[in-house]
Amino acid sequence: MLAGFSRVQGPPTLEARQRGLWLFRCVVDLQAAFNRFVLETNNDPKPFTWTADPDKIIAAVRRGHQVLDSIH
Repeated sequence: MLAGFSRVQGPPTLEARQRGLWLFRCVVDLQAAFNRFVLETNNDPKPFTWTADPDKIIAAVRRGHQVLDSIH
């Protein structure tokens, strides 16, 4: 069984990977692509900007805990 297949020609671009247009035939291919992505990203790093509202995150976590508590 194939783990995935390429729907694009040539090596995966950063855009193709971000859009999910690149699937992998084996774990080694995935690892190689991941390592290339890390190298590309580290060559031109961008600062992380937090955009989520902390109160919404906390509320979501509480809702998740309530759901989990109700099924256990």
